[in-house]
Amino acid sequence: MILEEVINFLEKEPPFQFLDEATLKSVANSLSMEFYPKNTVILKQDGPPSDFLRIIKKGAVKVFTESKSGGEEVVMDYKGEGDNFGFSSMISEGIQRTTVVAVDDTICYLLRKERVLKLLESNPAFSEYFMSYLSSYLDRTYKEMQSKSTFYGGSGRVLFTTPVGDITKEVVSVGEETSIREAAQVMARKKISSLIILDKRNLPVGIVTDKDFRGKVVAKARSVSEPVKNIMTISLIRVDASDPCYEAVLKMIKYNIHHMLVIKEGTLKGIMTDHDLTLPQGTYPLASAGDVENQQTIDGLISVSVKMNTIVGLLLEEGTKASCIAKVITEINDRLVKRVLEIAEKTHGQPPVPYCWIAFGSEGRKEQTFKTDQDNAIIYADPEATEEEEIRRYFSIFTSFVRDSLIKVGFPLCPSDCMASNPYWCQPLKAWKRYCSDWINEPTADAVLKSLILFDSRPIYGKFGIFEELRDSVHSMLGGRSIFLGHMANMITKNTPPIGFLKSFVVEKTGEHKDNFNLKVKGITPLVDAVRLCALERGIKETSTMERIHALKDKHTFVKEFSDELEHALEFMMYIRIHHQFVQINEGMKADNFINPNTLSNFEKKTISEVFHLISKMQGLIFERYKLFMT
Repeated sequence: MILEEVINFLEKEPPFQFLDEATLKSVANSLSMEFYPKNTVILKQDGPPSDFLRIIKKGAVKVFTESKSGGEEVVMDYKGEGDNFGFSSMISEGIQRTTVVAVDDTICYLLRKERVLKLLESNPAFSEYFMSYLSSYLDRTYKEMQSKSTFYGGSGRVLFTTPVGDITKEVVSVGEETSIREAAQVMARKKISSLIILDKRNLPVGIVTDKDFRGKVVAKARSVSEPVKNIMTISLIRVDASDPCYEAVLKMIKYNIHHMLVIKEGTLKGIMTDHDLTLPQGTYPLASAGDVENQQTIDGLISVSVKMNTIVGLLLEEGTKASCIAKVITEINDRLVKRVLEIAEKTHGQPPVPYCWIAFGSEGRKEQTFKTDQDNAIIYADPEATEEEEIRRYFSIFTSFVRDSLIKVGFPLCPSDCMASNPYWCQPLKAWKRYCSDWINEPTADAVLKSLILFDSRPIYGKFGIFEELRDSVHSMLGGRSIFLGHMANMITKNTPPIGFLKSFVVEKTGEHKDNFNLKVKGITPLVDAVRLCALERGIKETSTMERIHALKDKHTFVKEFSDELEHALEFMMYIRIHHQFVQINEGMKADNFINPNTLSNFEKKTISEVFHLISKMQGLIFERYKLFMT
């Protein structure tokens, strides 16, 4: 090789273009070169990891995986001149997860693993380039989970990450003036459970199902000569054909439906049912959601709650993203809480005033993994003075029943007693407004902590308008309150990620969790706190951290600069956390958030180290913005 030619090539390609002249020359001098004729297998799936980072000088390669049955290929990428490959398996030291084949005669420069590791440690720009590998790492992680799935076998596809359009059934429809009898005959002849109703313009305006015929025709002795439009359900929930199936699951759970229209490029493509979303072993989240609705007692809900662990395990095997698993868990947990509240109302009678049950914390942010502590409150309509004692007495009995019932269902008590059963967290709207005004105007440490709890709340059950009035009032109070936000910034930036000098991890030195760090408290929480502060600055009302990041992309300079990295960082930490807890539960242990860095692969260590540095960078920016207001 001619050294000058190699340098001229590398200095145009990331991440080598970020190296200084001396380092680049040294790297170029250490390279070797290999030629791969067309169709050469360079790296083999399930083979040994790569010892080199390969940079393509000329030619191209295909990166793909094969199903365990040896069937179809799943092409992950094509790489050409200037691209590199082999980084993942080289860093992780695990088996090679993909096959890499030369699709043309290909020449590669080879950089040894030892040299790559030194560059990662000594060159921040070189290292930051591979931060973009975070997203790719997650994709590979899910591919790995898919390869372990019992559902992966023959088709090479998994259910929850499959596009909706791939499992959509053909639409069977009739006009809205078709008689009920004729509609029923069509369904019987086609052996289907639903029928789409079209208007005179051939646009879908409703749906009828077996349930409609039972409940609206047979049970009410309706004439079968009437037009079918008289019994159709008008509300049509839709999903795009390109959406992954978990989006359909979330909508079905949320709206308590079993059929959904599938739209492709603005036109009706087909229909899907809950049975299309059955996981291995005949289990699917919709079944659990339906089971919740059918229970009439608290004891009946216990068995349904236990199924959650099975569902989470199957979703992990399906390769579903951690954030999507959290959404499914949240929807089912919401259903459990609502059912407990309905049973409580049936047991103790309707409340004397309208109220709204709200959730705090990870449940409020829709970021639950396995069941977390009870974090909840009640906001009720402002009463007349003569009613206050009666109302307090009712809610005291009511919330105690709900608290004890939630314990039975699997939600442990909040150690800080942030629960509606605590009279402090069960107040009329006017009291909540007073709380917020006091917290914002006199931002003591306790006031800021309580406000952080409230800012992550969302309504679960009851009169949502009560909560929305409080939320709007709080955002109005926050306008121009730099001192309050400064106190909040001061508090959240003191909780630093567990990363020390030379990128070592800061772990517990003694006690039960010696040599571990708390991923939730020291990793997820600082990121959540930083994004929440940015959201409050811009009046963003979403509570989910992912939704806040999306909403802030074009509204906040900090988040705009790091939005993709923040999303990947949260996704990565949630995946590590949920997988860690699932393993613990399967081994009969109590789930926690303590991670031993030595149990992580080299690549996971590297990735989480970069995540912690990203959080530190965000905290540094926040400190600089608010240092004049910090006390």
